[in-house]
Amino acid sequence: MAKVTHEFDLYGKHYKLETGELAKQATGECLVSCGDSTVNVTVVVSKERKNYDFFPLTVDFIERMYAVGRIPGGYLKREARPSEKATLTARMIDRPIRPSFPDGFRNEVQIVAMPLVADQVNSVDTISIMGASCALTVGGVPFEGPLAGVRIARNPETGEFLVNPTYEERDASDLDLELGGSATFISMLEAGAKEISEDDMLAAMAFGQEAIAAFCEEEKKFFAKVQEVNGPFPKREYILDEPIPEVHERVFAHFDEMAAALKDADKLSRMDKVEALKDSIKAEFTEEEQAEYERAIPVELKSLEKHAMRKMVVETGERVDGRTATEVRPLMIKPNYLPLVHGSGLFQRGQTQVLSVCTLGMLNEWQRLDTIEPVDGKRYIHHYNFPPYCTGETGRMGSPKRREIGHGNLAERALLPVIPSEEEFPYTIRVVSDVMESNGSSSMASTCGSTLSLMDAGVPLKRPVSGVAMGLIQEEGKTVVLTDIQGLEDFLGDMDFKVTGTTKGITAMQMDNKATGLTPEILRKALMQAHEGRMFILDAMLEQIPAPREATKESAPQIISLQIPTDKIRDVIGSGGKVIRGIQDDTGATVDIQEDGNVFIAGSSQAAAEAAERIKAIVKVPEVGEEYTGRVVNIQPFGAFIELLPGKDGLLHISRVANGRVEKVEDVLNIGDEVKVKVIEVDEKGKISLDRLDKPEATAPSGKGREHNGDHRGGERRNHSRRRPGDHGNGNGRQPRRHHDAE
Repeated sequence: MAKVTHEFDLYGKHYKLETGELAKQATGECLVSCGDSTVNVTVVVSKERKNYDFFPLTVDFIERMYAVGRIPGGYLKREARPSEKATLTARMIDRPIRPSFPDGFRNEVQIVAMPLVADQVNSVDTISIMGASCALTVGGVPFEGPLAGVRIARNPETGEFLVNPTYEERDASDLDLELGGSATFISMLEAGAKEISEDDMLAAMAFGQEAIAAFCEEEKKFFAKVQEVNGPFPKREYILDEPIPEVHERVFAHFDEMAAALKDADKLSRMDKVEALKDSIKAEFTEEEQAEYERAIPVELKSLEKHAMRKMVVETGERVDGRTATEVRPLMIKPNYLPLVHGSGLFQRGQTQVLSVCTLGMLNEWQRLDTIEPVDGKRYIHHYNFPPYCTGETGRMGSPKRREIGHGNLAERALLPVIPSEEEFPYTIRVVSDVMESNGSSSMASTCGSTLSLMDAGVPLKRPVSGVAMGLIQEEGKTVVLTDIQGLEDFLGDMDFKVTGTTKGITAMQMDNKATGLTPEILRKALMQAHEGRMFILDAMLEQIPAPREATKESAPQIISLQIPTDKIRDVIGSGGKVIRGIQDDTGATVDIQEDGNVFIAGSSQAAAEAAERIKAIVKVPEVGEEYTGRVVNIQPFGAFIELLPGKDGLLHISRVANGRVEKVEDVLNIGDEVKVKVIEVDEKGKISLDRLDKPEATAPSGKGREHNGDHRGGERRNHSRRRPGDHGNGNGRQPRRHHDAE
C-alpha cells in the first residue's frame, strides 16, 4: 500500500491522518495526529474464527516514555505494566468500537494504540478512537464506521464550548466531557464536571455529537484518497455466527417459562432458576444436536433471557425484582462503621453493598504519576476493589483489572470537585471502596460510600455527593428509562448511564450505549430521572450523617500548617538535618518542609503542637517590648547572654543585671540561671539588647566604703538616666564590643 496523507483543520486545531508507511503486515494501520501529538494505531484480525459465544476484542494503549523525551523510572529503565491512564484510554477506545461490530463476529481482533509523540499541549486519548476507526476501515474489517472521539471543555469567561482542548484549556474549564460514537449517535461518554446543570450537560453533549459528525466526514475524505491511490479496501470473508431458525424456535418455545423464572428479587435465587431452565432446554437437544449447534444453543439461550426480561419491562412496567421504572432499591446506610480507622461508611442498595474507608496522610504522601501526560500526581486518591466473593464466585486475587480501574476513576472524578484545597485541609486523602456484595451499580455505591467515609473522617467537603445508574430498554417500538439498574438490566439492557452530583449540579458521568435511537429527548429524560434518584439517595444519606464531622478523629494524624520565611528553612533543618531530626525524635511528629516555606506537622495533638512550637521558636525574631524568661548561656565582663528562644540570644548588659553598681556579672548571675527580661532594642544586624525585669539590689563590693559605693552607684544612675534605650553604660553612648553574637 502506498503512503496516503490527509490533513485538515477543525475547531481551531490541525489534524493529520496517514497510512501506508508503518506496520504494513498488520490488517490495518493509521497514524493520527493533533498538533504534534501523534499516535500509531494498528489492527490485526485473526484468520480463524474462535469457538466463543462472545466477541473476542482486545484494545491496548501502550505508553512509550520517549514520546515525552523521558527515560522510565525504576531499576529496569523500561516500560512495564500500563499506568492507570493508559488503562483508562484503552477502555475509552474499546467502548465505542465494540458495539459497532456485527452480531456473531467471532474472529479475534486486537487494536494497539501507541503514542509516538506527546507534545504536552494536545492529549492523545480521544484522537486514538479516530485512529482505530481509520485502521479498521483501511484494513477492510466489517464494522459500523466511521467512528470518532472528541473531548469537550468550556471557556469559563465566554461559555463557549471547546473541542479537543489543550491541557491549559482543560485546567481552566468547569467541564471535561469525552464522547465517542458515529455521526448519528453517541455510544460512549465519560465526564467530570464542577457541579454543572443538566441543561448545560445536555448542550455540551449535543455540541459533541456535531463535532463527532464533522470528524467522521473528514475520515470519509481520507478513505476516498486511500482508495484513489491504492484501489478498493481489501475484502475478506468473515463467517458470522447467525441464528439457526430451528434452534431459535425450539429455545423460544420456553419464553413463558423464562419470564416466570426471572421474576425473583433475589439475585442468586433468580440465577439458579434461570440456569436450571437453560439446562433443561439444552437437554432437549440430542448429543448429536448439541455438538452440531454448540455455538448456536448458548447464544439463543442468552437471547431468550434477554427478550423475556425486556418484554416484561415494556409491556407490564414491572422489573424482575418487582420495582417500577423509577424506584430505587431499599437502602442501608451506616457511617462510622469501623473503629480506629480515620473514616468509614457502609452503603447498601438492594443486593449491592460497598464498604468505603478513608485514610488521611501527610501532603508528601501524594501519589506521583509517571505517564506521558503533563500531570505530576494527585492528593485525592480513590481505589475500587471487586473481589470474586462479592458475586459468590471464586477467582484470582491480584492487581486491579481494567474494570476496577475504570470504576475507581469514575468514583474519584465524582468526589474531586468537592474535595477541599490543600490550604483548607492539608492532608493527602485516600479512599478505598471494597465491594462486599454486587448486583449492579457498584461504582455508584462506591461514590455514596466514599462520601460517607469522607464526612465521617471530618473532611470538609463543599457538598456531599451521591450517584445512581440509569438504564434503557427499547423493545417493540417502546422505550423505558430505568432508575437504579441491577446487574441483569445492565447486561441485557441498551444503556448503562451513571450520573453523580450534588444538590448544585453534576460532578461526573459515564455512559455505554448500545441503542442507536438515543434521542436528545431520551437523554433529557434519563438525566432528569437520575436527578430525582440521586436526590432521594442523598436525602437518605444525610439522615444518617447531616454534615462532615467538625474535627478529624483521634486516630487520624493531626496536621498543623505553618508558614516560615524561606531564609529560615536552613535553620529549621539544621546542619545535615540535625535540627529537624531532633524535633521529630523528641516529639514523635512528622515534619514536611516545602520549598515555599510551608511547613506541615503531623502527629498526635500533643506531638504536633509541641513540634510546631519548637519550629516557631526557631524562626521567631524577638521584637522590642516582648518579655521572656530566658536562661543564662554565657557570661562576659560586659554582661550576660540570655537564650530567649532556641538559637536566639540577647545581651543583658552588666549595667542592667541589678539595681546599683555591679563589679562582676558573676556576683549576680551564673550560667544556667533563669532571668526575666524585656527586649529593648534589635539593631539592623539583628543583635538583641535586653533589660532585666526582676532586678535585685546590687551588693556592695568588699573593702569599699558605703559613701564611695553610694556615690558610685548614684553616678551610675545619673549616667543611666541620660542614656538612650539600648546604650550599654560605657559612658560615651557607644555599644560595647561583643564576644558572642546574639544570633
